[in-house]
Amino acid sequence: MPINLKSRLSFRGGVHPPQCKVLTQDKEILPGPSIKEAVILLSQHTGAICQPLVNKGDTVQAGQKIGDSEAFVSAPVHAPFAGKVKEISLQSHPVIGRCLAVVIEAAQDTTPRPPFFKLSPDFDENTYSPEQICDAVRRAGIVGMGGAGFPTRVKIEPNPQLPKHTLLINSCECEPYITCDYRIMLEWTDQIIAGAILAGRAAGSSNVYFAIEDNKPLAIETISTALEKHGRSNNTKVVPVKTKYPQGGERQLIRAVLNKQVPTGGIPPVIGVVVLNVATAAAIADAVINNNPLIHRVVTVTGEAVSNPGNFYVPIGTPIEDLLNFCGGLTRQAARVIIGGPMMGIAIADMKTPVTKTTGAITVLSQEQISRAELQTPCIHCGRCLKICPERLNPTKIAHAVKNYFWDVAQNYYISACIECGCCSYICPAHIELTGYIKTGKVFLARQKKKMPA
Repeated sequence: MPINLKSRLSFRGGVHPPQCKVLTQDKEILPGPSIKEAVILLSQHTGAICQPLVNKGDTVQAGQKIGDSEAFVSAPVHAPFAGKVKEISLQSHPVIGRCLAVVIEAAQDTTPRPPFFKLSPDFDENTYSPEQICDAVRRAGIVGMGGAGFPTRVKIEPNPQLPKHTLLINSCECEPYITCDYRIMLEWTDQIIAGAILAGRAAGSSNVYFAIEDNKPLAIETISTALEKHGRSNNTKVVPVKTKYPQGGERQLIRAVLNKQVPTGGIPPVIGVVVLNVATAAAIADAVINNNPLIHRVVTVTGEAVSNPGNFYVPIGTPIEDLLNFCGGLTRQAARVIIGGPMMGIAIADMKTPVTKTTGAITVLSQEQISRAELQTPCIHCGRCLKICPERLNPTKIAHAVKNYFWDVAQNYYISACIECGCCSYICPAHIELTGYIKTGKVFLARQKKKMPA
């Protein structure tokens, strides 16, 4: 049955920033640079930070576990290649500033080879028990590769008290510039389908949906054709959703596809839903079927200030500097390097900051693109930020409360419910960085509650 590509499935609020994906959307995934050393941060996920399992001077093998924690909400880290532990020291972390890391010197050429995966016609997910799938995912250190890095084992773990009847494979990639997930859908189709099937088996989900924005007709056709080919189209379906930012937010995606609301402060499993990114699904298949840990990922390197933008398969721990040099370096107008996209990404100053499991893109913006921040004027109380907020918050009230250190007021306006999508900052005619204030407020409140180091 033909799929209607013009979708009406959406959510309240949101914005329509320029897509800017033309730079890399037609570029195949290529091997990244051969690197001399990798910096493996011991915190690449939501949850307990790993403790090092190796010492300075130790020899390690590719895929060897080098850091772990006994906490349930955590994920181990592994060596991306064979080499020697140069040091265990504090290194630049894109989110928390500094973090303990294992630095590994490569013993040989480290040019990665993108995986080749073909779904066997007689593939039967019932060969693997839910426990086997969950254990393989935990051993492989798989986390959400499109967002906050929540450990995937925790997401798909069966829970009789909270049955997960629906699995959503988040295939939207609504953030401007980024195309790594799009290329994975086109090039690793069998792998993500196998990962989705296995994740659904583990979670006990009877319904599996690939939610893809309707501006990606080739991805919709590719996934749909593959599902038909493998006889999986009855309980695994492609659902086109309206192109809008932040359609890829899991709360927004659930509203659009299932017309259900995740309670404020709650998580999708409380309403019987699991949401996984397409890259995470691909990693699940590699872990369960091939017994491979998560030691590489696809990264989009993009922006008008990048000489040769593209999509690259790189070892986790690759310094950003090496990746940018591999792309021919930056042009003269380069002004800001962002891990992620321009809406939710984090600007970095240290180019030695490494790629982590959640690094989907490196976006370089020009001076012209960021100059609007220099034109900030007082708030005119126009209310545009209220109209487009996908969580129906009042960003101006929260930002003003943070600016004046009124923490009780910020909490009364549900600062913790903000998903930090950046819509309010994008739409603000006064060019006020509302999202920046809210992020800062969250950090201050977390430190007050001793949930984040000062």
